[in-house]
Amino acid sequence: MNRREFVSGLTAAAAFAGAAPTAAAAEGRRVALVIGNGAYGNVPALLNPPNDASDIAAALKRLGFTVSLATNASFDEMRRGLIALGRDAAGADMAALYFAGHGMEINGENWLIPIDAALKRDTDAANEAISLQSVMLQVSNTTSLGLVILDACRDNPFAVRMNRSLATRAATMGGLGRIEPTGNVLVAYAARDGTTALDGDARNSPFAAALLRNIEAPGVEVTFMFRNVRDDVMEAPRNQQQPFVYGSLSRKAIYLAGPPPAGADGAALPAVVSPAAPRGPSSTIDPALVGTWEVMVPNGRGQSRWIWEIMGDGTYRFHAEPQRSARPHEGTITAANGRWTLRALRGLSGYSDGGAYEIHDAMAMITGKLGTGAWKRSAE
Repeated sequence: MNRREFVSGLTAAAAFAGAAPTAAAAEGRRVALVIGNGAYGNVPALLNPPNDASDIAAALKRLGFTVSLATNASFDEMRRGLIALGRDAAGADMAALYFAGHGMEINGENWLIPIDAALKRDTDAANEAISLQSVMLQVSNTTSLGLVILDACRDNPFAVRMNRSLATRAATMGGLGRIEPTGNVLVAYAARDGTTALDGDARNSPFAAALLRNIEAPGVEVTFMFRNVRDDVMEAPRNQQQPFVYGSLSRKAIYLAGPPPAGADGAALPAVVSPAAPRGPSSTIDPALVGTWEVMVPNGRGQSRWIWEIMGDGTYRFHAEPQRSARPHEGTITAANGRWTLRALRGLSGYSDGGAYEIHDAMAMITGKLGTGAWKRSAE
């Protein structure tokens, strides 16, 4: 098992397992603005966005958000809604904006397009569209999470007919441009920067349908929820569309539908930076972690079973079933006071890892710099 295989396996294990019950769901105000624009006046209409917005608004309400819903919103309606969201978001636990409709990059800046926009020139965007930068700013003043979800990467007829005053700088690709959110803001695109999303032929777009299947799943940390959405979308249109999430959150686990109860299956804690790995055997090992643990890891042929045997003298042995899915190896491990380090000595050259852990009866929730996993205590 090489370094890439190990990282891939841990990441897959975490996505398969779900979310870690390490932090209680934050109790606080949740606010959201949901916009679905389909009835554009100057380009052909989009069928899905009003349905997507209505269904997402209902889901957010069930998750405890106070939701303002706008369908087929004009520039003034979007502007007023965004101002109100910013006021409500100040000091709230979470603030979210969901937008379905047309969006585009113009001269390095991303814009959400109201139904009354004409956009005859690229310079008209500042007066006829809503900048993504202003959206991120309005949801940034929360105590936990500012969330922006954009199903706005469709093929855009505005771009085709627009006169460009700065031709050398104007965007030539479809979709939205790459962004770098700051603070506690997370931005999810239906399709990664520079690519376009599909409308689909059902009530909802492929992205909205996948989001609706996952957003209310209890016990799934928000970043892992979007990983599940990504996989669902990529499976539906045969990898033609890849959702993408931008932003960097702290190690605090954030749950939209609440954390799982203690002892439930799953882990989805953000990765943490580890201390240096030990150089030799150590007896510094938490007795609660001693024993045999396992995790099921999805792969192209189904699932493989990874087994970790941790001894009280600070050594471990690892093997997988079937064996071809991961290379067996062994080494040293320390674990105390919620922190662990590991170093492979035989079977896997040069591998070390470390992070945090929590024990909940027959479950160990593990984070590390190369991945996250949920270990179940094995019967072996």
